[in-house]
Amino acid sequence: MKHLKFFIFLCILTFTVSCGQQKRYIQYKVKKGETMSQIAQKLNMKTEKLLRLNPDVVGEPKPNTFLVVPEQKLNNLKKPTKKEVIEEKLDTISNKVIIDKDSTVIENVFKNFEVYEIKKGDTFYNIEKRFGVNRQELLVLNPELKEGLKLGMVLKIKEIIPEIIDEDEYEDYIDFNKDLKVALLLPLKTYKYQVDTLTLKQIFAKDAALLNIATDFYLGAELAVDSLRNKGVNIDLSVFDTGERGANNLGDIIYDKNLNDNDVVIGPFYSDEAQTIASSVNIPVVFPVYSKNQSSFANRNIIKTSPDKKMFRDVLTSYIKDNMVDGNIVIVSDNSFENLQASNTMQASLQFSTNALINIITPQDGYIEKSRIINLLQSNTKNWVILTSNDQLLVSDAINSLISLPEETTVKVFATDKSNVFEKIDNNKLAKIGFTYVSDEFSDTSSFEAISFNGQYLKKNKALPSYYATKGFDITYDILMRLASGKKLEDTFSEGFSKRVETKFDYRDSDRVPENKGVFIIQYNQDLTLTRLK
Repeated sequence: MKHLKFFIFLCILTFTVSCGQQKRYIQYKVKKGETMSQIAQKLNMKTEKLLRLNPDVVGEPKPNTFLVVPEQKLNNLKKPTKKEVIEEKLDTISNKVIIDKDSTVIENVFKNFEVYEIKKGDTFYNIEKRFGVNRQELLVLNPELKEGLKLGMVLKIKEIIPEIIDEDEYEDYIDFNKDLKVALLLPLKTYKYQVDTLTLKQIFAKDAALLNIATDFYLGAELAVDSLRNKGVNIDLSVFDTGERGANNLGDIIYDKNLNDNDVVIGPFYSDEAQTIASSVNIPVVFPVYSKNQSSFANRNIIKTSPDKKMFRDVLTSYIKDNMVDGNIVIVSDNSFENLQASNTMQASLQFSTNALINIITPQDGYIEKSRIINLLQSNTKNWVILTSNDQLLVSDAINSLISLPEETTVKVFATDKSNVFEKIDNNKLAKIGFTYVSDEFSDTSSFEAISFNGQYLKKNKALPSYYATKGFDITYDILMRLASGKKLEDTFSEGFSKRVETKFDYRDSDRVPENKGVFIIQYNQDLTLTRLK
């Protein structure tokens, strides 16, 4: 009887040790020319098992990348030196992962993914509920799930978005011996009112028709001036009404108001008027809005605060190049010459830099059938759809076609700009497809800057700031803060980018005319929050 008990104890001990060993993994650094089958043979394991541990490897692994392999297999290959034991939490299980300190490895075995080890009783349903992912997303990251859940299987749950570290940020500095004189030129059209008896603020409050882009911009700019004055900057602000477009107001302002006596001119809003002002003065002229004509600006003293839309496409293309090595890309375009040209340019650029399959799809008889889009998608792989059109019907149909897909097919949708057409689409739909877009604004409502600005604006104007009110603040504050340093404005541009409430200003590497290149890449999350990816 004693012998029987001892035998049972040995069996339990052997089983426990065996199970414990199955949970130990280590990274293997791929050498140039190695294939998955060669690595599996070297480690004395089946190629299929190596592939199951590394489902993100499509084709052959690239040199200097890392594969997850059983620790015991690698230990049999070579005896490691100087080992470091790292306690790594995978869900609620503490796993000891042994890493060779002599190899160049990252801290975690699955550095780019949140992972989970399958336990007894786990189902797709409870995994989906626990981690907020659906079955299709799990299948893309873990193709082996087609065979079902297996005890001890390590799943990739979701990609970990790395923290964005911004470098070369401009450092605000104030020279308190520097006084600033600023001219603000806006199309307020106050000639319609009795401006000799009313202040601007009273005019704005009196007639709601004036609460437009210009007035909102003014209220934001005024708050920026107040904020800098509170910091000790002496600012003399003059506001001029440019009136109707093409009127004589502009000439009167140029010659009667001595604009050259100012340190900077902010405005006007019309591109032709901005060029007229810039040609008539030798001080910086800040163009505060976006215009399709801004690419033709030739005066070196004009500062373009809004990025060109072509740059939005370039930034998105660059992001996709960096994040899509293999996979499937579908570009959805309308039949306009401009968008077709942009789509073809993007396709050529991506084909040169990635191994992804790339197709362009356009409407037939004015629309795109759902089956045409679905047939271009692939199961168990990355499917990224890029919308280059701003046609309301086309964009709506494309998104409706993509929110309900076969189980093993997932998709992520991109756009070069979140234009007005997306404002009419349910945010829940955008969140479901992980809608990602390029923007010249990003609001972190929890940041000190946003909380402070919104609170001050609300207190002063009895309303929350609009988009243009925030732009008025950001542009005015940034330009005046840089001038308050006592340096030339163009010299501060080379010292780095700056971020204000919602806007990033980066004028570095401009050609003749200073142009802001500060944009963000923003992603919708399942909970309807937004994440800044870049």
